[in-house]
Amino acid sequence: MTVRYYLYISDAKVDMLLSQIDPAFGRRSTTEAGLSVKLFSIKRSVEAPAPDRAAKLERVLRHLEESGETGSVDEPGPYFRGTLPMQWGPLPGGNGGSLVYFGGRTDRTVLGLGGAGGHVIGGSAPQAQEFAPSSVPTLLTGLATAFAADGVEMPAEQPSLAWVHTAGRLLRGPRQPVEFVARRLLAGPSPYPELDPRPDMRVLLGSPLYVALTD
Repeated sequence: MTVRYYLYISDAKVDMLLSQIDPAFGRRSTTEAGLSVKLFSIKRSVEAPAPDRAAKLERVLRHLEESGETGSVDEPGPYFRGTLPMQWGPLPGGNGGSLVYFGGRTDRTVLGLGGAGGHVIGGSAPQAQEFAPSSVPTLLTGLATAFAADGVEMPAEQPSLAWVHTAGRLLRGPRQPVEFVARRLLAGPSPYPELDPRPDMRVLLGSPLYVALTD
């Protein structure tokens, strides 16, 4: 198994996918150990521990890779992987929830990754119930709140990818090299080509299965 220093693991996504691709993987297995001494037989049940979150994640990643569902940031499939310098931090969510947002870019794509703050390793933020924290409406609500706090007003009729593009330009803090696999949520041409280093830039929004630091 690859050794990673995890920043974020979405247990909810991993468990949902694992239940579909390999339902038996996450179950505890029970075996019987027996000992016979002349006329007497002694048996006891031995319960193997359930796989930990990293083992379950690795099983899901292996399935996605083998099934050809994992693309790259510049050419995403239903899922995509990458290794990029990214800035990240918390966003306020609706209904008392908490979000975390990662922003970065390749030479061709402006990338945003958003998910539940409670999936940050060591985090324990409460989550909203009305919408999944990694849904597009919840992520855009979190971005809108962050923009307002930063004095930026985004018209409600702006396309969703414009919000992702703007978030990438407003993120603060140092960049850290990270690797990730994420579910594609939105993708399309950049709404602001005049601000991009090249005219054919694209914008991609995803929700990560995991994010980990790299050297």
